[in-house]
Amino acid sequence: MARAPSSLIAPEWRRALVLLGAGLLALGAVFNQEVAAAVRTWIDSTAYNHCFLVIPIAGYLVWDRQADLRGVPVGACKPAILLAVPVALVWLLAERLGIMEGRQLAAMTFVELLFLAVLGTRFCRAVAGPLLYLYFLVPFGEFLTPQLQDITAWFVRHGLEILGVPAYIDGYVIEIPQGTFYIAEACAGLRFLIASIAFGCLYALIMYRGPVRRALFIAASIAVPIVANGFRAIGIVWLGYVLDSAQAAAADHIIYGWVFFSFVILVLIVLGLPFRQDHLTTRSGAAPLPVPDPAAGWGGAAAAAAGLVAVACVSPAFAAGLAFASRSPPAAANAIDPGPGCTASALPAAVAVSPPVQGQRVTCGDGAMDLRWQALSPRSTAGAVMAARRDLSRAVDSEGRSEAWLNTGDGKPSAWRIMRSDDPAYALGVSVWIDGQPNRPGLNMRLRMALDSLSGPAHAPLVMTVTPAVDWAALTVTERRIAEDRLAAFLVAHPGLDQAVGAATALK
Repeated sequence: MARAPSSLIAPEWRRALVLLGAGLLALGAVFNQEVAAAVRTWIDSTAYNHCFLVIPIAGYLVWDRQADLRGVPVGACKPAILLAVPVALVWLLAERLGIMEGRQLAAMTFVELLFLAVLGTRFCRAVAGPLLYLYFLVPFGEFLTPQLQDITAWFVRHGLEILGVPAYIDGYVIEIPQGTFYIAEACAGLRFLIASIAFGCLYALIMYRGPVRRALFIAASIAVPIVANGFRAIGIVWLGYVLDSAQAAAADHIIYGWVFFSFVILVLIVLGLPFRQDHLTTRSGAAPLPVPDPAAGWGGAAAAAAGLVAVACVSPAFAAGLAFASRSPPAAANAIDPGPGCTASALPAAVAVSPPVQGQRVTCGDGAMDLRWQALSPRSTAGAVMAARRDLSRAVDSEGRSEAWLNTGDGKPSAWRIMRSDDPAYALGVSVWIDGQPNRPGLNMRLRMALDSLSGPAHAPLVMTVTPAVDWAALTVTERRIAEDRLAAFLVAHPGLDQAVGAATALK
């Protein structure tokens, strides 16, 4: 008599679960940095808090398809090993370019291929939706923030013109007679967009069966939050105009945004309900497929899983070898001369730094600036440099942070990025030196550092921050603005600082 094929404790499933568990543990160990970075982002960023729900949601989606999975055979898929080779190359490229999201996407793809290697093509095709949903574990999309800020600014500009609200708009700064608004990164709508896409994919997988309807709803879940965030920004500025107080309108704008976003999602759900297909199954009326002999395929599945994990280990091992062979960072100069008219001294104990970060206080005229810098290994990738940049500028790590490139007044591009925050109150300038020259972070810088990490450059990468030597918490709003202006004036008045830092990065 044939055995019922639906039991999840059948021998072939016990074999598959053992191999999947062992493979996931191995991949987790190999890509522990990617996993740790993802979890930190889930915790720290409100745009990705929903990632903690992704695995339970994927499990529910599999459970929701149990009727369609009855009788679908599980078995090894050895070609998954070959598919892992280009993924390993993509991971290595992302690692050399310092793109953590690329590394995480590659690591997640190895997980998907592990399921394919152990469960086989037929079963993975049946659960393709839940498996692909696991990609939402990767905190991906932060690079879209500037574009989203541009779109929001476009909406505000044209919306205020239509509403007849007098406004002066310079980039992301919006000035109306009642006050000033700024389209910060937190106001760009990334959190709404990411949450909407994750919800849209879940809704499409549950409610629809046809690929066209799913694609249309997912497309709507992308477009709607972008447009909605534009109207939200218009509403906040218009409310400030009506209330005669920009501060009152912006006080709870995040809460207003989530209420508005929830309403928009509710409308999206209602509009999608008439086209629902959740009463259908993908294999409705189909006869159960045969299940292979439980004793067959253990060796093949084990070999496929082991081979895939082995391929996944190659690129991280090669990258680890490059890191081990790299030289230690040079001992950067204990003092850096910003130019004539300035004197340098040690940082006071209250703001002192510890290695590998160095610092000094520079006094020019009636104002003092605190300089902090960190030199890195000559073979460092952009990932290490950007991590040091984040660490040194962590004082302004807040949702209300605003950023802009230094305006030198002569039209020449500057590599100094001015960051400011009102809560906590702080402002600093940050810049990165690559190959002895100040650079704006971007793809070109990442490519140069990737090549340098293989060949070895003549200069070590260096990150520096400059901030006025003041007690920010004790300053009034007017005094903060004066300190911020003094920071920009210092950087413009001392262009020799760039050359002095570049000289300090030269390898002996």
